[in-house]
Amino acid sequence: MINALALIAVGLTASLLATAASAQATLNSVKQKGVLTCGSNRGAPGFGAPDAQGNWSGLDVDLCRAIAAAIFDDPAKVQFVPLSAQDRFTALTSGQVDVLARNSTVTMSRDTQLGLEFPAINYFDGQGFMVRKTLGLASAKELNGKSVCTDQGTTTELNLADYFRANNLTYQPVSFANATEAKKAYEAGRCEAMTTDVSGLYAARLTLPNPDDHVILPDVISKEPLGPAVRQGDNQWADIVRWTFNAMLDAEELGVTKANVEQMKASENPEIKRLLGTEGRFGEAIGLSNDWAVRIIRHVGNYGESFERNVGEGSPLKIKRGQNALWTKGGLQYGIPVR
Repeated sequence: MINALALIAVGLTASLLATAASAQATLNSVKQKGVLTCGSNRGAPGFGAPDAQGNWSGLDVDLCRAIAAAIFDDPAKVQFVPLSAQDRFTALTSGQVDVLARNSTVTMSRDTQLGLEFPAINYFDGQGFMVRKTLGLASAKELNGKSVCTDQGTTTELNLADYFRANNLTYQPVSFANATEAKKAYEAGRCEAMTTDVSGLYAARLTLPNPDDHVILPDVISKEPLGPAVRQGDNQWADIVRWTFNAMLDAEELGVTKANVEQMKASENPEIKRLLGTEGRFGEAIGLSNDWAVRIIRHVGNYGESFERNVGEGSPLKIKRGQNALWTKGGLQYGIPVR
């Protein structure tokens, strides 16, 4: 019995070591392929969507381009893989994609039970409702007895049930395989309300024939911290994703932009020197070149620049920074210092 247990223990140890070694190979694998594969949402304007020519853009898309820039000094070395809500996590854990940047909510069960790690939160969101103005509704609590379109297999579906149960309200769920189908059903009048993340509602309203005929109710019924995901067990790869995002945040706070990053390399500000690699060897510590942040900012810009062009008030979505403002301006976005 003792020998058998010992053999089992040795076997498990070897298996775990093999798994860890395999996981740690993500950066090498990406370099060997010469391209980063990014799990994406093809139907979320402002966050992730291709145009008619197949050119991708969005806040999540920019994050993937920033990772590619940090590794290759080329933001175009990304292959975007459209994934549904149902298959996104399996595609990541199976190795089909290197990183998932697809407006995915960070939750405890996803973080602890699916073999995933969420290195950053690149958008603080919350779930809401969109209705036609003709309904004359001012609050989600007036949706009692109404039909609501939602997408299956998401926290959206669970939050919807929780909200109506908690408020002693009834509703008729109309569920679909993905948010695109839910939006089409809402547009066709198959339900009286549509629910998803507020950012998703802004994006969906933009694609409706008459956007001004629809209103997003003020109620926010959940916390939806959205962020990129990687496989557990590869600390180096998680660090690369984490610090790519932090570099974009730190750059905004320090006033380093796409336009001035080359000039800023001459700055005597210690924080800027460490960020841009003119002091210290922080890039090398995570397997990148020391100008990794310069590459990100030169090609993609800082977080504020990405936010503004994709979803901000200068974009078609016209979303206010709100919770996604820097901490210095009353928001929740707080870049970890490079030190």
